[in-house]
Amino acid sequence: MTATALCARPPAARPAGALRHDCGEIARAAVRSLYDELSLYPKPGLVSPVDNGSHSDMDAATFMRSLFSLRRYFFRIAAAGADGAPFAELKRLGIAAERRMLAATGGVNTHRGAIFSLGMLCAAAGRCKALGLPSGPDTVRAMLLREWGAALAAHAGADGISHGLAVAARHGASGAREEAALGLPSVFTVALPALRQAQAESGCWERARIQSLFALMAHVSDTNVYYRGGAAGAALVRGLARRFIARGGVGRIDWRRYAIACHRIFSRRRLSPGGAADLLAAACLLHRLDGHASTGERE
Repeated sequence: MTATALCARPPAARPAGALRHDCGEIARAAVRSLYDELSLYPKPGLVSPVDNGSHSDMDAATFMRSLFSLRRYFFRIAAAGADGAPFAELKRLGIAAERRMLAATGGVNTHRGAIFSLGMLCAAAGRCKALGLPSGPDTVRAMLLREWGAALAAHAGADGISHGLAVAARHGASGAREEAALGLPSVFTVALPALRQAQAESGCWERARIQSLFALMAHVSDTNVYYRGGAAGAALVRGLARRFIARGGVGRIDWRRYAIACHRIFSRRRLSPGGAADLLAAACLLHRLDGHASTGERE
């Protein structure tokens, strides 16, 4: 559904109680999607319940504390989106969520990118629910761009001093701001199609997420990787991910062995594709919002 089609469709007001329930469902889907990412293994260079990957300052327990600190945030931003709140209000909610995350993790940044990308998707899904529209991927993306596209574009160009922005300026990589300003294209055109195709072919939720993650690593210029490994590290990540896809991905009988080998290489070199991990969680959220909360999710 395009933004033009959204404008042509008259709004259908939802009862307050029903809309509150909808926002609660959106928030629960967001939390589950963060766990979809955390619980996955082998996940090259990233924290999982198996090991800490490239990280010495965080583990799965750190991520769980962070995840639970964000539960109310996802509800609040979905409700704000349902009300058609301006971007400044959504940004305020995100900043407050970052503070709660850092308090829960002892100052460790676990989910800053996810707070931004999943938060905006929750807001767009909430707005869809308020207007009586389906929360499928096309509608959610059109709503995101219609309601907050201009503000997101301005936000992407705003001055800042984060590691991600500094790396993006140095290497021409894209970060969470740039992705959101364009309507999260890597989520909608790379991660979600890969997730759904692998899910349909394998019937396995684990394999679907692995395939989606490798598709993202092969495609995205991840500021987290550039920050830790520079251009050489980024080239290594993209090269190994593209080889995984070219070999047949999770359709190969030895896919797990290859993925574990990548994990060991990334961990030794301290490479962490955290941006791809956040986008994987966003794809899982869209998958869940579209009514696929449990279908075929077997490990």
